[in-house]
Amino acid sequence: MIKTCVTAKVIKQHPLAGDVFQLTVAVPAIAAVSRPGQFVHLRLTETFDPLLRRPFSIADCDAGQGTLTLIYRVVGRGTRLMAGLQSGDSLDCMGPLGNGFALNSQRPLLIGGGMGLAPLLMLARAFCSRPATILMGGRNEQELFWPGIYAGICQNIHITTDDGSVGQRGFTVDLLPGLLKQGEFDGIYACGPHAMLKGVAATAAQYRIACQVSLEEYMACGVGACLSCTCAAAGGKRHKVCTDGPVFRAEEVVW
Repeated sequence: MIKTCVTAKVIKQHPLAGDVFQLTVAVPAIAAVSRPGQFVHLRLTETFDPLLRRPFSIADCDAGQGTLTLIYRVVGRGTRLMAGLQSGDSLDCMGPLGNGFALNSQRPLLIGGGMGLAPLLMLARAFCSRPATILMGGRNEQELFWPGIYAGICQNIHITTDDGSVGQRGFTVDLLPGLLKQGEFDGIYACGPHAMLKGVAATAAQYRIACQVSLEEYMACGVGACLSCTCAAAGGKRHKVCTDGPVFRAEEVVW
């Protein structure tokens, strides 16, 4: 796997909603070889505080411009530092890391919950010649700023919120069976909370539709050395999410 560790230059950053930000960096060497579903590992300062790098899914990529776009939520010290970056700032970027999605579907259905919608954006663009349908879920209307981002990329957008403030009240897995009955989907691509992925995987198996899932795990090293991101796998084995994944066939993961 081709990966590199280089200095990335901040092109622009702006808030999307509440504590969610969109960051665009110039990093041509990584943008040239990035694939949907992969991630980068960032060192946010020149010191060892914070000590560890932070992993971020690649939300979008423009190989021609040499840029990557990351969409992230501020949840701790690392992301608070990241939210303070301004145009012209630099940070150490390692990537692209991990295995991405296999683009082997002709009628794809994308399913994202919360910040799990970030890595599906680049995937949706990759399906531009066979526009994808997307099912997206969040806690409330404030979290569902995503339709505007996906507009013009996905053929159909279906929305659920926990409180019913926008779209259908409930969870993505509640709406999924109805969509599978109506559509002729031959592949499901999902990213989001563990409980959502478990439900999506079970429904996909019931309808005998191939399903790929992107797991969200904390990764200390990002290169398979520390074993902090392992998950249970079929056959009693364990997967390293950072190097064996983060994308897996649903049947490879023990839920």
